[in-house]
Amino acid sequence: MAQTPPQSGNHHSPPRHLRISAPSPWIVRFAPLIKTDGTVLDLAAGGGRHARHLASLGLKVTAVDKSVEPLAGIDAEIIEADLEDGGPWPFESRTFDGIVVTNYLYRPTLENLLANLAPGGVLIYETFARGNEQFARPRNPDHLLKSGELLELVRGRLQVVAYEHGQKDSQPLPGVVQRICAVNDLTTDGEEPPFHPIGA
Repeated sequence: MAQTPPQSGNHHSPPRHLRISAPSPWIVRFAPLIKTDGTVLDLAAGGGRHARHLASLGLKVTAVDKSVEPLAGIDAEIIEADLEDGGPWPFESRTFDGIVVTNYLYRPTLENLLANLAPGGVLIYETFARGNEQFARPRNPDHLLKSGELLELVRGRLQVVAYEHGQKDSQPLPGVVQRICAVNDLTTDGEEPPFHPIGA
């Protein structure tokens, strides 16, 4: 009797973003601006590559995602939450010394993130922008930043330390990206805020 070939339907490889283990160079570069022993929120943490890196720096990490299985074993507070289901914002009464977001955009959360940033806190954000649809997913404009959108978000509210917008060809996720590092230390008296190291 002929043998039935094994079924392969249950052996799908994980989504592309979960196959990436190395942290983004943008996050690695600016994470040291977060205060020593500070608290940091990794929003839409995915496979946990940034939560792991941040924890390795001695930071107290809170990692949130709608699927938390890939986050098992990380030295972090793990929160399972769908940020887009219309439910209450899970961090209403909390502040963080750092907030990290990569490859994720849901515009209703943006104002919440600024409200959750403690005085002196660091926002490090990197995700895809308009034009990426010519190269790869995501292609939905709801998930792609407009030119200068992160700059407009923080204008007059945070000090911009670094900002980039353009095409990157490096793996594992080439495409059109926009990224910012900004610090919640603008003064109200017109004085210049303190400067911060930007790396090499």
